[in-house]
Amino acid sequence: MHLAQALSNRGRRGRKRDFVDAERLVKRLVARELTLSFVPDAEQRLWRTVTRKKYQLRRDLVRIHNQLEALLEQAHIKLSSLVWDLLGVSARRMLKALADGETNPAALAALAHERLRATPEQLCDALGACTQLNPVYRRLLKMTLEHLQILEQQIGQLDQELATLLHPHQDAVERLAEVPGFAVDSAQQIIAEVGPAAATFPSEKCLSSWVGACPGEEESAGVNYSHRSPKGNRHMRRLLNQTANAAVKAKGSIFEIIYRRCVPRLGHNQAIGVIAHRQCRLIWLILHQGTRYEERGPAVTKRSRYQGTWRMIRQLRNLGYRIELPNPDASQAQA
Repeated sequence: MHLAQALSNRGRRGRKRDFVDAERLVKRLVARELTLSFVPDAEQRLWRTVTRKKYQLRRDLVRIHNQLEALLEQAHIKLSSLVWDLLGVSARRMLKALADGETNPAALAALAHERLRATPEQLCDALGACTQLNPVYRRLLKMTLEHLQILEQQIGQLDQELATLLHPHQDAVERLAEVPGFAVDSAQQIIAEVGPAAATFPSEKCLSSWVGACPGEEESAGVNYSHRSPKGNRHMRRLLNQTANAAVKAKGSIFEIIYRRCVPRLGHNQAIGVIAHRQCRLIWLILHQGTRYEERGPAVTKRSRYQGTWRMIRQLRNLGYRIELPNPDASQAQA
């Protein structure tokens, strides 16, 4: 059974006739004129279900985070002006103590981490309204913190579930995570969408067209009227947009060089589209041909590569992957 796009089987205008339509469908299938849709197998559909569920939970986490900040603003607690992350270590300690009934601003300020830039006097001033805080706000704050904890636990469970499902394809995850702007999580999402070897797509151009990361061609009589990208897989488009914005911030990478060269002429949005197109073609090469990424940027140092490698290894080990590092003494002895 094949799933074909309806536009490729468009018939003549008029009354619908089932027998004639079925005959035309078979003839176009034999002549390879139908555009078949990509339907992954059952295992890959399970990967997609887990990754998309985790994305929904993260959206819920961001929504609850915004509601928490709005609740603190209504209670006249200006903690977000001093702490950049309300879900960080210092902010969680203070908010949990506040929800449990603590009313002394000095005691709450003492719970902050020693590396927090805000001084105790500034924290006491921001938390001054907690002395007359209505008990309803405390109960609402406690409910919000409990909701955030439940969401984080569920996201952690999905992380472990996805790591178990993709354990046979650990090498593909590692090779994708080496690309600037990518990480273990984004590599898992990409494999869930296109497959561990991108075997469905015969070339990198086909993958870019399916994702919708390539420039469009609306041409008539030799005049191109629009370069707008076609509609594609919205999950991959979102993911490539995020990875492209992260890649252009990697100091000394080839993506940063291309972005700085394109942004004066194209602007930020189109320059990010160029980076996303290059990353999409790179994904096909890494997965389909089994190659590894090699940075060609001029300003890449040994220290930055070392830090990036250990960051990736730490993420993989936290997810349960087994990473074996080569023994330098053995390599020197062989040499």
